[in-house]
Amino acid sequence: MKLLNHTLKYLSITLFVIISIWAAIFYINMLDEVYDSLDDGLDNYKLLIINKAEEDSTILTKTEFAESNYEIREIPETIALQRKDTHVDTLMYMENEEDYEPVRMLTSAFRMNNRYYELKVISSMVEEDDLIEDLLYSLIWLYLAMIASILLVNNFLLRKTWKPFYVLLEQLRGFKLGKDPMIKPAETQVKEFKELNEAVSLLINRSLETYHGQKQFIENASHELQTPLAISINKLELLSEKEDMDEANLMAIGQVIQTLARLTRLNKSLLLLSKIENKQFQENERVDINAVFKNLIEEFTDFADYKNVTISYQEHGQLYADMNKNLAEIFVTNFLKNAIVHNVSGGSVQITVNPTSFTITNSGSDAPLDKDKVFQRFQKKSNEKNTTGLGLAIVKAIADLYGLPVAYSYQNRHQMTVSFNQGSIG
Repeated sequence: MKLLNHTLKYLSITLFVIISIWAAIFYINMLDEVYDSLDDGLDNYKLLIINKAEEDSTILTKTEFAESNYEIREIPETIALQRKDTHVDTLMYMENEEDYEPVRMLTSAFRMNNRYYELKVISSMVEEDDLIEDLLYSLIWLYLAMIASILLVNNFLLRKTWKPFYVLLEQLRGFKLGKDPMIKPAETQVKEFKELNEAVSLLINRSLETYHGQKQFIENASHELQTPLAISINKLELLSEKEDMDEANLMAIGQVIQTLARLTRLNKSLLLLSKIENKQFQENERVDINAVFKNLIEEFTDFADYKNVTISYQEHGQLYADMNKNLAEIFVTNFLKNAIVHNVSGGSVQITVNPTSFTITNSGSDAPLDKDKVFQRFQKKSNEKNTTGLGLAIVKAIADLYGLPVAYSYQNRHQMTVSFNQGSIG
């Protein structure tokens, strides 16, 4: 929900509560005012009738309302002395409406010529249910008119005020470190938006400084570490070729070379992880995943034969992905290599490619792997000394970079499934 509509929702609820409370108070006050006005009129009319009765005694014979709005009946003195003026609501049959309608009636008593009389005076009043209905409809229309006005203000006036925010949001949504120029926020006179623009610019500058620093470190580390490692391995290989080296020394040199080679692979893997996490692979293209698998299967055939592992490949559709081609190859390579390395002699690897996913199933250990740790760094279950423990960590880093869900399951065989969403499928 947009911020403007979110604000409108709470404003609508608040207005509804306020208008409802106001309507109840207004209705009570209005009825009180109506009754006061009616009662004052009835009191005045009573005095006029009594004054007129002193002049015209025939009025005292009006014992029924009939065509007039009052009636007079003679009552005993004891009742008259106890009678007080009372104003009540009652119903009276109206000929024109052919129904009972509400009236306000004043009941009073007065003395004339040593005789006591009861006087009842009535006055028509607004029907309460009609009043409530009219008031309700008026309030509904008022509420709708206010909401419509607020909507118009939100969409035509406040939208202009919020334009700098949406401009900044759109630029942030498409911003990529190391690829895009600096963000240029829209000009605004609103203090909060100015502070937001300044904070975002400061944050981006710091992120760019960190990004360039890490990129420079990775490049330096790649050069400074790989070169001495390669020189050391080369010198040890030359040393092992000397004729005066005995078998024990040759074995020691071989172990050192093996360790340095593993260190070289570890260094390359860690540098690759850093590059992936720092998003230094920006160029994407439409990659044919089927073709990547076929090429890699050919390359890994000798390795699989050496490990006595059989590889089978099935296609149920063509799978394309918008990825960096080098990362796509690394992604599939690490999956396939992991399935072969952590297999058993006489085992198998089965690859299945679908239009929206691929699955790699392999034999291996008889126990399932820990789903929470299988993609963590340096997690190794086999005794293979030549592995770095970073293969699946690199896989996870690439998957996170492109938003690809990777699922692991075990049903007598280990299974890895990668699903490609619509945004990543070419």
